[in-house]
Amino acid sequence: MRKIINSVIVLLLIFTAKAQNTLPEVVSGKVDRIENFESKHITPRNIDIWLPEAYSSSKKYAVLYMHDGQMLFDPKSSWNKQAWNIDNVASKLPESHKIKDFIVVGIWNGGATRHSDYFPQKPFHYLSQSQKDTLNTQLKHSHVPIKTSFIPQSDNYLKFIVEELKPYIDKNYSVSSDQANTYIMGSSMGGLISMYAICEYPEVFGGAACLSTHWPGSFTLKNNSMPEAFIKYLDSHLPNPKNHKIYFDCGDKTLDELYPDIQKKVDQVMIKKGYNENN
Repeated sequence: MRKIINSVIVLLLIFTAKAQNTLPEVVSGKVDRIENFESKHITPRNIDIWLPEAYSSSKKYAVLYMHDGQMLFDPKSSWNKQAWNIDNVASKLPESHKIKDFIVVGIWNGGATRHSDYFPQKPFHYLSQSQKDTLNTQLKHSHVPIKTSFIPQSDNYLKFIVEELKPYIDKNYSVSSDQANTYIMGSSMGGLISMYAICEYPEVFGGAACLSTHWPGSFTLKNNSMPEAFIKYLDSHLPNPKNHKIYFDCGDKTLDELYPDIQKKVDQVMIKKGYNENN
């Protein structure tokens, strides 16, 4: 199991760093790219903005911010030749008249910085030094590229989204900039940072979708205090359920087999805080 996980991580880091710089092919709508979006908080990275076929400046759109932007649209340009196929789904959803018209802002991961960018910072600091040392050792053995000690940089990553990227999108695209029309989404480590985003910036994000949320932080549950730290953080930081929506899911095979028991505990915290099937 560990060998499979390690191989996937290595491939992800190699191929995301070498991802093609051509625009992804989409089945509907179009993609605008901002190459190497500069930031004072994080390393520069590409931003892919998907606009629906009938995009018009005469109307306002909701915005879905998504992590791992190079994996969203075109399987031919992704590291594992698989993609979310977001354009397929996003172009069909408004036809049901059950969802707002929206655009997708795909934020490329930073390759070697992905784990530190997406790892929630405040829960990490709940750990004792010995617990941090254990996590550090686990991550080194999983080939996460750390040289001395692991230091999350997710607060800076969120500052980039909220202080730099979102103002650019609000200025240059016909979107509604309020909380009720701003959502964030990702899977695995992207699920963690989406959870962290809505907790840290509840005035900015009205909804978060967290798929296969990587609750262990590392790649083993043995001697791992991180899941309990995340649960403790959620217990005191979940946003108001009256005006926020949060989605969690997970599988039970391959890497996802680490998640179900932790997710059940998270679900109980959500219920205690007033979340139900409506939000």
